[in-house]
Amino acid sequence: MPIRTASAQWQGNLTEGSGTIRTGKGGLSGNYSFASRFEEGQGTNPEELIGAAHAGCFSMALSKALADAGSPATSVETTAKVHLDKTDAGMTVTRIDLETVGQVPGIDEAQFTTFAEGAKENCPISRLLAPGVQISLTARLAG
Repeated sequence: MPIRTASAQWQGNLTEGSGTIRTGKGGLSGNYSFASRFEEGQGTNPEELIGAAHAGCFSMALSKALADAGSPATSVETTAKVHLDKTDAGMTVTRIDLETVGQVPGIDEAQFTTFAEGAKENCPISRLLAPGVQISLTARLAG
């Protein structure tokens, strides 16, 4: 398997500086700053990138599980809400709330939820994050 890379460049001090985050192949690039990370400023932040990675990984894992079971999805759309909280150890990602909506012909809500729970437990990004981060899931079929 290939090794994936990303880079970040930062200039200045924490509160007044700024930087750029890039994925290795150039698919994503964004500016980031103290304001975009800890306030509501313009730009991206590491937590959004973690959320994007988790939502993407989960959606792919769920789509694979559904197809393997003979019920391929027409679409799976997932949002990851990443919670960055101040703890005794410092600023920490404490929780990620996954919200997914699937268009999957031929299955019911209970079956979809079962597949989604399996994807939450088994996608590589969930396995990476699960030892220290609470991961919740809300799954529903598009209606």
